[in-house]
Amino acid sequence: MRPLRIMIATADAERLRGALVLAAAQAALGGDATLFLQLDAVALLRAPIIAPRDEAHQAAGLPSMAALIEDALALGVAIIACQSGMALADLSADMLPAGIETGGPVAFLQQTGDDARLLFA
Repeated sequence: MRPLRIMIATADAERLRGALVLAAAQAALGGDATLFLQLDAVALLRAPIIAPRDEAHQAAGLPSMAALIEDALALGVAIIACQSGMALADLSADMLPAGIETGGPVAFLQQTGDDARLLFA
């Protein structure tokens, strides 16, 4: 199975939610998945993690954004917060949820081989 790399470029919680679901599915099938939250998207990781539509999702029997992040990490999905985005959001590494890595676009692209599927959300 080809590795899956998803870059989230905006602070849109529903785009992050969709990317988390797709990455978790990839990992559940035994594949490699990485999410890279760039610039403004990093603010979505500010604690407490509450997405605008969490209540609607939970009312439909679906997990909250915080639960999706926790589940994806438990499945082995790598989630990387852009260092520049952390500066924009005034976040430090110790303020991120446990298991979230920090890095930049160069490192993200270095681990994205020619065989990987690269998606933008």
